Amino acid sequence: MTAAEGVQTRGLAARPLFIATIFLGSFLLFLIQPMLGRMALPTLGGAPAVWNVAMLFYQAMLLAGYVYAHAISRMAQRRQTIVHLAVFAIAALTLPISLADIGGRETLPPMLWLLALLAASIGPVFFVVAAQAPLMQSWYARVDDPAAADPYFLYAASNAGSLLALLAYPFAVEPYLRLKEQAWLWSGGFVILALLVAFCARRPAREPVPAAEAAPPATWRERAVWTALAAVPSGLLLSTTTHLTTDIVAVPLLWVVPLALYLVTFIVAFSMGGALFVKQAKMASPILLLLLGGYTFLAQGVFALLMALTNLVLLFVVALALHGHLAERRPPPSQLTDFYLWISLGGVIGGFFSAIVAPLVFDWVYEHPILLVCAAALIPAKPLTKRIGKLWQGRRGLVLDIALPIIALAASWWVHTELILADRAETAAPALALIALAAVLSIGRRLTFAACFGALMLGLGGWQAIAISRIELARERSFFGIYTVKADGERLIRLLEHGTTLHGVQSLIPDLQSEPQSYYAKGSGVAEAFEALPKIAGRFAKVGYVGLGAGSLSCFAKPGQGWTAFEIDPLVVRIAKDERLFTYISRCTPDLRIVMGDARLSLAKEPRHTYDLIAIDAFTSDAIPMHLMTEEAFKVYAGALKPDGVLMVHISNRHIDLQPVIAAIASDMGWTARVRDHTPYDPGLPGIDYSRSIWVALTPTEMRMQDLMYGGGAGPAGWAMLRERPDLQPWTDDFASIIPVLKQQ
Repeated sequence: MTAAEGVQTRGLAARPLFIATIFLGSFLLFLIQPMLGRMALPTLGGAPAVWNVAMLFYQAMLLAGYVYAHAISRMAQRRQTIVHLAVFAIAALTLPISLADIGGRETLPPMLWLLALLAASIGPVFFVVAAQAPLMQSWYARVDDPAAADPYFLYAASNAGSLLALLAYPFAVEPYLRLKEQAWLWSGGFVILALLVAFCARRPAREPVPAAEAAPPATWRERAVWTALAAVPSGLLLSTTTHLTTDIVAVPLLWVVPLALYLVTFIVAFSMGGALFVKQAKMASPILLLLLGGYTFLAQGVFALLMALTNLVLLFVVALALHGHLAERRPPPSQLTDFYLWISLGGVIGGFFSAIVAPLVFDWVYEHPILLVCAAALIPAKPLTKRIGKLWQGRRGLVLDIALPIIALAASWWVHTELILADRAETAAPALALIALAAVLSIGRRLTFAACFGALMLGLGGWQAIAISRIELARERSFFGIYTVKADGERLIRLLEHGTTLHGVQSLIPDLQSEPQSYYAKGSGVAEAFEALPKIAGRFAKVGYVGLGAGSLSCFAKPGQGWTAFEIDPLVVRIAKDERLFTYISRCTPDLRIVMGDARLSLAKEPRHTYDLIAIDAFTSDAIPMHLMTEEAFKVYAGALKPDGVLMVHISNRHIDLQPVIAAIASDMGWTARVRDHTPYDPGLPGIDYSRSIWVALTPTEMRMQDLMYGGGAGPAGWAMLRERPDLQPWTDDFASIIPVLKQQ
């Protein structure tokens, strides 16, 4: 074997080492995010704002890691090794990962305090692991291996590690390991990663290219393009997830699917042989945007599941086209770290727009159609035929660039008035066809196509959505979701909807406006409990309920009782107390005490043994606030209840069976529990809207349970024993998983 052959053989041997190192680093990055979220949930509460701020922190730390990798990549190899391993050693001092004990919670704004907590808890380890992916690719570019001339295929290995971690945590880690065990497992992986990095440091055969000899730096215009091509898919990922889980269909773990598809597009785009799939995605994207994205504002109701699937298909194809174009524009290896730095910045910008800016600015998920239009303006498609391409040559092309968007916009208003408002499909069809024709002809003229595509979305529900936004009190948005108030003139009811879930109903008939509707109908479990309350706790019972909604529960109050509501979202309080919308509170409990904040944290601060009855009704759509359903949470409820108090828990859910979870907790606490699955008789009369509900009652003693069942009127026959699963452990702050209790659809 010649010396050159020996060097090349060592280069080939280095390839699996670098792949393994980059794969493990990305795996650890995506494993630590949900792990820390589970650790922080009982302390911080279940507010979506917590997750938004956490995601912003992760993206910001990723950017910081990429800046660091770019900064040291020009050093001599030996110095890079010393610096990077020293940073690893410093970060290792914070292991095993856990929540840091920091002060300032009462004085700092919540966002700043949360950022400080995340930085102190995982900042050092997240920073160094985030940096190793671009740095290892930079090192590999100097290995004597034929593939080192284009090391970007390692980015596919990076995203493959992220994808595996994303799927592994909810399905293979969380269901089997407690949080402490997860922390030690992650810490062991961190040590292995440091060793792999040390081995990788010995492989480069060449020193970094001096700046004077390197390829000319990328222009600021090119960097802006890299940033935009990364920002739009990043924002689209979050907007698709929000759109799916608030306005289309709320399914547990649904957020995993868009993120997995997003990572797959990176894997394909930067892998060897991915160019063919990228080419197909570029060709398909404009047509799919028109066929699937055009209905974005109408993606609700009976076709919800179909619309969810089409949104996922659209995300995958569009992200693949944009990420593929990004991969095609990658610079020489000497500028690799600079390239990843701007990609990371784009990810931060897209995430910041969807997670932070949009909820503050928009009252609906307008960021989703906006990002789809941005995608349409970035995808480098070609005209469908050469003949169409010739239409755009010379001055005629400039005229069409101006005329087609104007024609499409005017036609979209006609579609809105005829199809959406008047329900006359036959008169709207020509205008709709005109918009489609303008859009198809403009494929290849990115800005013109984007304008025509936007006009199509406006015609198919967009103008209507904007009109609803202009109606005072009709729809509002907070970090916790989108709330829509609808008045049904035919049924004479007013509804409060939170995404896909009904959060409150009130009759528009004056004589029925004090009668609770929906899940609180007469005969429901909670109605039975409140009927029995004066008999088992006397006239001056103390009541607490979690989840204000429209204030429906308030009208179970009786004179002499003291009522307290616990609500996390100030917007819900404003809606429930606005007499132009709902009058439950003003009619029934005008002196209602409302405690703002996460219910578990708030109840823990209440004087012990205060309440005779506590009702937990705090689900966000079909999502489970897991920190409210753990053994530790139930001990908080027990501390706030009187020794013979009653705890009512609403568990109606389309996707998760919570009976075995509560049964296991009740058994561990030594409490007795019953469930009432009630389907009320609905007479179909105006002003009445009843819904099936499932309520669980828990008390410390069987005698108190008998008092409740007989006092409400339903008797023991109306209450059943909870469904148990001997193999199911009680949920705790340290160990919980929804996988075992997902319903078979």
